[in-house]
Amino acid sequence: MRLEVSCQDRVGLAKDILIVLEKYGINLLAIDASNRGFLYFQFAEVSFDTLSALMPQIRKVESVHDVRTVAFMPSEQEHYALKTLLRTLPDSVFSIDVKGRVRIVNESALMTLGMKEHEVVEESLNHWVQGFSFGRWLSESQVLAQATRVHIGQNEYLAEMLPIYLPDENDKSILAGAVVSLKSPARVGKQFNALQNQTTGFENVLAVSDKMKEVLKQAKRMAQLDAPLLITGETGTGKELMARACHDASMRRERPFIAINCAALPDSAAEEELFGFVRDGHIVKRGLFEEAKGGSVFLDEIAEMSKAAQVKLLRLLTEGSFRRIGGDEEVRADVRIICSSQKNLAELCQMGEFREDLYYRIHVLSFHMPSLRERKVDIIPLTEMFLEHYSQQLSSPMRRISPNCRDHLLTYAWPGNVRQLKNAVFRAVSMWDGSAELTVEQLKLPSYAEGFGYFDNQFEGTLDEAMRQFESSLLRRLYPAYPSTRQLAKKLGVSHTAIANKLREYKISKKR
Repeated sequence: MRLEVSCQDRVGLAKDILIVLEKYGINLLAIDASNRGFLYFQFAEVSFDTLSALMPQIRKVESVHDVRTVAFMPSEQEHYALKTLLRTLPDSVFSIDVKGRVRIVNESALMTLGMKEHEVVEESLNHWVQGFSFGRWLSESQVLAQATRVHIGQNEYLAEMLPIYLPDENDKSILAGAVVSLKSPARVGKQFNALQNQTTGFENVLAVSDKMKEVLKQAKRMAQLDAPLLITGETGTGKELMARACHDASMRRERPFIAINCAALPDSAAEEELFGFVRDGHIVKRGLFEEAKGGSVFLDEIAEMSKAAQVKLLRLLTEGSFRRIGGDEEVRADVRIICSSQKNLAELCQMGEFREDLYYRIHVLSFHMPSLRERKVDIIPLTEMFLEHYSQQLSSPMRRISPNCRDHLLTYAWPGNVRQLKNAVFRAVSMWDGSAELTVEQLKLPSYAEGFGYFDNQFEGTLDEAMRQFESSLLRRLYPAYPSTRQLAKKLGVSHTAIANKLREYKISKKR
């Protein structure tokens, strides 16, 4: 139980209140004083009758204005606010005494050390942090703030040390210890980029694998050019992220970047949304190409665009102008077109499902986003990056990735690529159960077999049906690249008669 006493400050006031508490046999647990004219008392719970008799007696004490029960003491509020702040910090933080022994440690630090709080508190910080002597630093005649590189095992950190000084009765400072904060190199790099404000649009793209580094190298060159750009790749590989990065690194960075999902545009509304609409000579709606004047328009999943919209887009790319629906006026469009597709546009052209002349217009510059299966070196760094991001966002302590989870991450097929990984990590962090490690169970990834898709516990179908499904899928992918039965037969090492029969059986034809 806690009481707040509003009062006028005078010598002996607290003693007089304590005498009242003693009369009622109350054992005091804590007392706080506020310079705003309040005293706070904490003691064990008492009965309602005792409290009803006690409070009027306290009010009778000289200089007491009023007394009431409160939910917490000011020191408790400060204590738990500090604990919450430390818990949500992504950096490892230690508070040490003048001997270099740990007094307070946050959860991120415990995760970094892989230990429990009772195993760390009262122990020397130099048991784990190598490369700097905290005890020697704190024993110097004048202890100043320091920053240096240190190691915990094989991992390197930037350590920032700030001394803690308390005022004494003579307004002099007494050294009470220090606060030590450890930052990873990746976090230091992010802070440096934010400080310099020199982002080029590609800082948020993680590339550890050679394949992804090569893609970034191509994208940075193409970002400076003003020709149409086509980005291909499976779903979830980050095509829109790269499109936005190319815009941010281009000369058009100060102008709008408008992203349009062509698959979400109904055929009836696609032309109006893109090119605008005129009725009776008045502009009813300006299209997105007009609104993005001077900027970039990103057409996501261009393969899903309606045939009528494809024709108008072709004219825009050819002549640099378009007409609003229902209008006769030519509108000049100063925009850069960036397109993406997870489908094989060349194959769709051969099947007559996408305009071949438009394909050549949007395919001036292009690069391919590799799937997560093709850049496995990036999987663990991506997971760690998403863990840090969502731990900060959701005020959850940073966790390590368990060994079993690392193996599972590297062997999983990732049909949804980076987007699926990001969503899985978000789900795991948001449903945090207090464990110190990220586990396979927390990711809740569905079973998946590459080439066949997601599976439930029991596979429905026969082996022959599965083989036919795979065979049909393979032939549909290869036939556009090897458009004769002899070429395809040579590629697959079978007779051209067998290939012709298979194409006929699966109804695969070369359409123009």
